[in-house]
Amino acid sequence: MDTTSSLLLFFFFLFVIIIIIILNKIYGLRSSSASKTKRIENVSTHRHGPRFLQGSLGWPIIGETIAFVSSAYSDHPESFMDKRRLMYGRVFKSHIFGTATIVSTDAEVNKAVLQSDSTAFVPFYPKTVRELMGKSSILLINGSLHRRFHGLVGSFLKSPLLKAQIVRDMHTFLLESMDLWSEDKPILLQDVSKTVAFKVLAKALISVEKGEELEELKEEFERFITGLMSLPINFPGTQLHRSLQAKKKMVKQVEKIIEDKVRRAKNKEKDGVIAKDVVDVLLKDSSENLTHNLIANNMIDMMIPGHDSVPVLITLAVKFLSDSPTALHFLTEENMELKSLKELTGEQLYWNDYLSLPFTQKVITETLRMGNVIIGVMRKSMKDVEIKGYVIPKGWCFLAYLRSVHLDKLYYDSPYKFNPWRWQERDMNTSSFSPFGGGQRLCPGLDLARLEASIFLHHLVTRFRWVAEEDTIINFPTVHMKNKLPVWIKRR
Repeated sequence: MDTTSSLLLFFFFLFVIIIIIILNKIYGLRSSSASKTKRIENVSTHRHGPRFLQGSLGWPIIGETIAFVSSAYSDHPESFMDKRRLMYGRVFKSHIFGTATIVSTDAEVNKAVLQSDSTAFVPFYPKTVRELMGKSSILLINGSLHRRFHGLVGSFLKSPLLKAQIVRDMHTFLLESMDLWSEDKPILLQDVSKTVAFKVLAKALISVEKGEELEELKEEFERFITGLMSLPINFPGTQLHRSLQAKKKMVKQVEKIIEDKVRRAKNKEKDGVIAKDVVDVLLKDSSENLTHNLIANNMIDMMIPGHDSVPVLITLAVKFLSDSPTALHFLTEENMELKSLKELTGEQLYWNDYLSLPFTQKVITETLRMGNVIIGVMRKSMKDVEIKGYVIPKGWCFLAYLRSVHLDKLYYDSPYKFNPWRWQERDMNTSSFSPFGGGQRLCPGLDLARLEASIFLHHLVTRFRWVAEEDTIINFPTVHMKNKLPVWIKRR
């Protein structure tokens, strides 16, 4: 894309964001800034009391959104945060996307908020996302229903049974894809990883893995996910309307799958049926709140990581390894050694083989730190909350900006350098490393994300040598490669 096109795209996004903000104000999503400012200015500033939150609410209506988006599109997306952190401290007030917001680049404050229950903080998403997800989405529900749903899904996704299935499926799907790779043209690695990850997730969630059913699901899902960054206007012809219609079709498709499962299980003992996917797990639960419609809607929402997070993690790992020959050499040697050992003993590769590769796991951890697949997490305060001396007023949005923490020299030496060796003696279980969020809403599929990335990298380095073309990481509105990371491969 040339410079003129890039500028036009940039100003188009600014225009869209300004329209969103104005519409949010019309719909009453934005509370009175004056009353909120008054509340925060009444906070005591005595030496041992709560700290006065400094910052700026920016221009009327648009706040500091333009400055935030401008930095998000730049080569240094956290510059918006860095500038204000120097002026106001690690926690400051702002006004972005039509909402008065407390922004935190403090690891301990972020951890405290993310670990809080729904009496203090609840999930917060833009209006468009809320409409597409629906009120019963696991991303939005709170209390006992959320704990039940999250617990059931999390336990299954962590189970050895599913991990063994993921290994088999990744092996099958990668062989189907890699056998067709040509040495005469570049492979778009981001597209390949996205296709494989979606197949794996669709099978793990609803046991759909091939054929017309999968293609129809993937096609409708692409229409659905396009609307996540659209204007909050729902009438025929708008992107939001098209996305909502696509989700309705997917929900009907998944509800049909659920009905077929229920019909087949009627003549079997309920406790004797082994759960093969997430739907099976939820159907076995006796809770009346877990209706077929709620299950179907949430299966669609849970497909989003397969479209975004896992493929981006894989793609960024290949990107960073391509730019770091020493790290690539160590990772290749480690995986070639494992492959040779298994060939010598005649054993299969199991899920714990992949996850026990120490340097491979360090590469994935460092990719999560530098790549920041999830750049931040938003919450809304349900009451005035004091954390580490800072007061987060009731009704304000809270943005835990994880990217700034992961790239902060306070926590990491040479934070912009890809250095997997930094994790040799460093503990991942710290507040300064939270690539998947935290607390009760910690991503239940984080172990599977690591496993899928480990398997993909193993097959890639043991079967191919490659050279990646120059490409740029785009960090907004989602993290992705500008040109989908073209790589030229040579078979070993």
